[in-house]
Amino acid sequence: MAGMTTMRLNSLLALLRPALPLILGLSLGCSLSLLRVSWVQGEGEDPCVEILEDLGRSQNLDSRIRQDHSDDFKPRVVPYYRDPNKPYKKVLRTRYIQTELGSRERLLVAVLTSRATLSTLAVAVNRTVAHHFPRLLYFTGQRGARAPAGMQVVSHGDERPAWLMSETLRHLNTYFGADYDWFFIMQDDTYVQAPRLAALVGHLSINQDLYLGRAEEFIGAGEQAQYCHGGFGYLLSRSLLLRLRPHLDGCRGDILSARPDEWLGRCLIDSLGIGCVSQHQGQQYRSFELAKNRDPEKEDSLAFLRAFAVHPVPEGALMYRLHQRFSALELEQAYNEIEQLQAQIRNLTMLTPEGEAGLSWPVGLPAPFTPHSRFEVLGWDYFTEQHTFSCADGAPKCPLQGASRADVGDAVETALEQLNRRYQPRLRFQKQRLLNGYRRFDPARGMEYTLDLLLEAVTQRGHRRTLARRVSLLRPLSRVEILPMPYVTEATRVQLVLPLLVAEAAAAPAFLEAFEASVLEPREHALLTLLLVYGPREGGRGAPDPFLGVKAAVTELERQYPGTRLAWLAVRAEVPSQVRLMDVVSKKHPVDTLFFLTTVWTRPVPEVLNRCRMNAISGWQAFFPVHFQEFNPTLSPPRSPSGPLGAGPDPQSPLGADPSRGAPVGGRFDRHASAEGCFYNADYLAARARLAGELAGQEEEEALEGLEVMDVFLRFSGLHLFRAVEPGLVQKFSVRDCSPRLSEELYHRCRLSNLEGLAGRAQLAMALFEQEQANST
Repeated sequence: MAGMTTMRLNSLLALLRPALPLILGLSLGCSLSLLRVSWVQGEGEDPCVEILEDLGRSQNLDSRIRQDHSDDFKPRVVPYYRDPNKPYKKVLRTRYIQTELGSRERLLVAVLTSRATLSTLAVAVNRTVAHHFPRLLYFTGQRGARAPAGMQVVSHGDERPAWLMSETLRHLNTYFGADYDWFFIMQDDTYVQAPRLAALVGHLSINQDLYLGRAEEFIGAGEQAQYCHGGFGYLLSRSLLLRLRPHLDGCRGDILSARPDEWLGRCLIDSLGIGCVSQHQGQQYRSFELAKNRDPEKEDSLAFLRAFAVHPVPEGALMYRLHQRFSALELEQAYNEIEQLQAQIRNLTMLTPEGEAGLSWPVGLPAPFTPHSRFEVLGWDYFTEQHTFSCADGAPKCPLQGASRADVGDAVETALEQLNRRYQPRLRFQKQRLLNGYRRFDPARGMEYTLDLLLEAVTQRGHRRTLARRVSLLRPLSRVEILPMPYVTEATRVQLVLPLLVAEAAAAPAFLEAFEASVLEPREHALLTLLLVYGPREGGRGAPDPFLGVKAAVTELERQYPGTRLAWLAVRAEVPSQVRLMDVVSKKHPVDTLFFLTTVWTRPVPEVLNRCRMNAISGWQAFFPVHFQEFNPTLSPPRSPSGPLGAGPDPQSPLGADPSRGAPVGGRFDRHASAEGCFYNADYLAARARLAGELAGQEEEEALEGLEVMDVFLRFSGLHLFRAVEPGLVQKFSVRDCSPRLSEELYHRCRLSNLEGLAGRAQLAMALFEQEQANST
């Protein structure tokens, strides 16, 4: 029995051994708390029990608080109520959510300039820092100052320093006080390191009055009375500018000063009691005073390298040299940060399940695109130093020139520079020639290069040897930015223009039927104008009207849809030129009309009309879509949706093909055709007037026969020309009539469109094979 009791005790101790430190700690804590109880208070509760009770009460309170908060954050439906006694007022919604939320831009920069330096120093400031700031304004006292290109100049008409400063602050407050959080005021003889200034502003709180710059003391004043030196620039917060506005007139009459920065400092101290500070919230405004005739390339002091602003800069050339020096410093710092990040990525990749295999090249950039089918494989373009073997016109070989030649030269020079950087001083490489070059564009990474270089390697002792090496390079995609575009809306009415030849009259009923189903029935905001083109001997007296059926169909549609106006115009032309026909229609419509120039084979679905509205921008851009042309059904028969033998859909069929049209037919996007286009009448009239101004008389007559509307915009307009594939424009197979009176370029494009639109290479090869088999038998 004693042995069994000992065994049970040992087993119990073994079970309690892990909990012994906890039990001992609790006992020791309760004992120490009992010793600290005051005996004067008499008998009390156990402190450990009190602590547990307090914890219980706090947990109950916590649960009640959480329950109350959960009740507060439960979604509730607030019923809409409008007082019937008050007149209804429509709520005006802003175009952008940023405006509705009251969001503001971070920084506005104001530059004080003069008559003598507007075209020199101010231009240098604009070229060095304008692309870093959202808004850059130039203020001058010169009346009627002519602004240099790309600069926004505000002329006040009085060059007195205090008056100019007062009007500048008033202008900033009136026109930009609600749009910006910070205002930086500088002189045109100051160089500003824009990225550092933007970073400084990003670390400062906006909800306080701040006057930040290089603090200077007034002569004979105390240490608290300081102003910010205008030569090095200074920051004003929005709240301080709003508070200063009522005191500007009083300060201008009471304070006399020959310098605008001293005048502003005295005004702020006298009216608001706020002086200039050089440091705030751990951020210090650093500046550097440049000595006369000092070379920026030789400045290596810490104050210069960390400066936000450098002053004085008396010449524009010195401004550009400073910008070059600071840009090189920023670039070197960026390279160092990239190397540090790459080292961190390598260290962390070793801890991942993939290990070294999961490390992409170059380090830190996305991995190459992985194709999921053979149709997604990215092809390589072969090139040499003189020729490329991937030509835009389909030729097997063409000269390497222009931007492509510069791109290849830059890639070769970069490869040679990297090789010398890696192997010097042991080896020095010199390029002899480029053996082979390959490049492809990866949408996830950028432009990839593979170069076979024939090099001459020189050792430290002067030994030379010729060797061939293959290198791989990558030109990564830079930062993606949103381009500012004018505001457009989908509520714009589209005016479809259909030029109709006599040979196309038979296909017009199908177009009108599609127009009824896609535009008239869903009540799309679009109209149609038919341009009936008669030949010299067609439609005359006694001759039958070839467009009689078209006119009857138009009348029937107007009867079925009351209020719909389908206009038609009759013109007679021996050689129907697209530009001449467009001239006739343009004169019949207002200048703000949005035209959609179409063909009888086009089917204007609502998606295409919306893209026409969004991509054609008045005064900015014209849109010429590339339609999808179906192949000849005789050579390329329709396929089932699953493709032959369950191989999937036809990869050449457009993404926007309508499944209700039946089995998909193979085809291609016809880049040779440019008959469809979306543009505004005002833009067309401007381009047409420029054409008439540059070409006159017989030269203009000959040019109109060889130009299409897209060519007019391309050659005689400053607008952006947007050319893109449009999967919603699907046209059935048709053979275009290539008139021999067209220009050589238009005739060549027309012939290529007809030939390439017959069928794919596989279908053409099969047709030739079957024909040869039939002839042989």
